[in-house]
Amino acid sequence: MTPAARLSAAIEILDDVLVGENAERVLTTWARGHRYAGSKDRAAIRDLVFDAIRCMRSYAWLGGAGERPSGRQLILGALRAAGTDPDTLFCTDRFAPRPLHEGERALPAPLSSAPRGVRLDCPDWLLPLYDATLGADADAALELLRHRSEVFLRVNPRKATLDTAREALHKDDIDAVPHPLCDTALKVTRNARAVARSQAYLTGLVEIQDVGSQAILDVLPLEPGQSVLDYCAGGGGKALAIGARMDVKLTAHDIDPARMQDIAPRASRAGIDIALARTSELAKAYDLILCDVPCSGSGAFSRSPQGKWALTENRLSHLVQIQADILDEVAPRVRPGGHLAYATCSLFKVENDDQVAKFAARHPEFSLRMSRHVSPLEGGDGFFIAVFQRAVVL
Repeated sequence: MTPAARLSAAIEILDDVLVGENAERVLTTWARGHRYAGSKDRAAIRDLVFDAIRCMRSYAWLGGAGERPSGRQLILGALRAAGTDPDTLFCTDRFAPRPLHEGERALPAPLSSAPRGVRLDCPDWLLPLYDATLGADADAALELLRHRSEVFLRVNPRKATLDTAREALHKDDIDAVPHPLCDTALKVTRNARAVARSQAYLTGLVEIQDVGSQAILDVLPLEPGQSVLDYCAGGGGKALAIGARMDVKLTAHDIDPARMQDIAPRASRAGIDIALARTSELAKAYDLILCDVPCSGSGAFSRSPQGKWALTENRLSHLVQIQADILDEVAPRVRPGGHLAYATCSLFKVENDDQVAKFAARHPEFSLRMSRHVSPLEGGDGFFIAVFQRAVVL
């Protein structure tokens, strides 16, 4: 495909996304219907689509659109943001987007003059929530969130060191460097798309996991032989990281068991035993329970950018209630003297510090031992974790 043809494909896909379709699903459907598109074409189109979603407000501004842009206007804005002359690609070539009309050639006001939310590609109502947590660092963090995330790997200490993992990756033409935020983390610096088919990945030496997600697990009070429950396990990333760090009796649970379907093969690759349990199969007490709860995802909007635009005040309030309900559900399952860890990939106080304070007020038998905020300015996604200990009743 020519560069211009890739733009046409991205415009078509974005028009579906803009009416509410899931971007991943639309990309998959498009690829199945366009078998002639090679892997490089699909990757390039994917990048165009997700960059446009991340930068929707600024690209719409540069494309001459209002608050409801078209795919064509977003791609026009993307070209202007990159300093590319749109007339070289919006042209009469076969499969290219049709040439610009005179109205589209009219240059918008400079992006530097746009409102803050437009410049930072953030819904206006979310700006105070970022400011409340990040203060003077809010704009710098939001700027990072409007760009593609780095790819990070977690080295499995049961099978490799940082150096041996890097050597194995290099054999598959992948370069990676250690990251200071976590001693198990590697940042991929070249050929990230090859990771999933590399021998280092297929044999369990490394897993794909954001460095922020790895870093919050450093604070967990892990000891050999503990019974540990990952209560909102999803695909099992954090359960795998825990099992790689320490010999514990590990159980994964999710309210939707189908979300855990990848845990068994991932655990097998990693050489880790993880029991999968439905709610009715959970034990009465655990030494440590981790609740990586559903949240706004506001620390990871660069990775899941549609969530930024889909989030509403009502949805955020609903998520906060779900988080509180989950904490109340699991609290009785923490043994006396045991620990409860609460984690989000959010940067909002309402989901983090405020949620923790309200739980402590409802459950005086739990005392807060520590909390940790991870900012995107530290190199990965934004995360939060708090660790409580349940009192021993004498």
